[in-house]
Amino acid sequence: MKLTLALAVSCTSVLLGQTSIIADPGNFKQLINTKSSNTTITTVNFNVPTPPPEPPPGGRVLGGAKRGTCPAFKPELTALVPFIKKADSSEDVWGLTTAARPTFWFYLPLPKSWSNPVVFTLQDEASNPIYQTAIALPDQPGVISVSLPKNDAPLELNKQYRWFLSVYCDPEKQSPPIYVEGVIQRVNLNQAIAQQLEKAKPQQQLAIYAQNGIWYETVTILAQLRQKNPNDSKLQAQWQNLITSIGLSNVATQPIVSQ
Repeated sequence: MKLTLALAVSCTSVLLGQTSIIADPGNFKQLINTKSSNTTITTVNFNVPTPPPEPPPGGRVLGGAKRGTCPAFKPELTALVPFIKKADSSEDVWGLTTAARPTFWFYLPLPKSWSNPVVFTLQDEASNPIYQTAIALPDQPGVISVSLPKNDAPLELNKQYRWFLSVYCDPEKQSPPIYVEGVIQRVNLNQAIAQQLEKAKPQQQLAIYAQNGIWYETVTILAQLRQKNPNDSKLQAQWQNLITSIGLSNVATQPIVSQ
């Protein structure tokens, strides 16, 4: 499955142009057609890699309907990550990263006055919690980030980790939470692509990661560009295109509220 993200890339030297990199955690391949131009509009195909078949990742990208004492939020709690809807209406929520300590992105619909726990949890392949943190609420509902701390152990290559963001609706956690859930896997890029990334500007890095199917770096770079340039309408459009392209138009226009 391919998702399309329109990116504006400006460069005075050789550009990536129409770059197509086939994503596969065990076998990255690269096909590049290069154009030279001072300013070009590049369409990048986000290649969503096929989730591992056994066991399937499962998960849920939306926080779901009202549960127990939890109120119904619109838009819902949403994980900003690609997902595949299966024939039985279940989902595979799964994405790749190259980072030892990646950043996760969520739409959090809670007001600042919310006083009950909001918790991010990361588990290893044996379902053992390896990281857990309470989430401090921003001043308004919006898109937040959760980054793994630098002093925590890095994600191991080619292993799957399951994450949750849970919103509890009572302080004692007695009623079921609203939650989103998915699986992340860390992979290595081949040397040629890694060298490309070292020389590339952020917009070009974004294109490389997107076409490699590396979701977490794609969304993090674009979010950081937006945070540094909050009034840039092109970046706003690129963000909306990216989030809409993975089927999450419900939160595509929501502000990024993490610092």
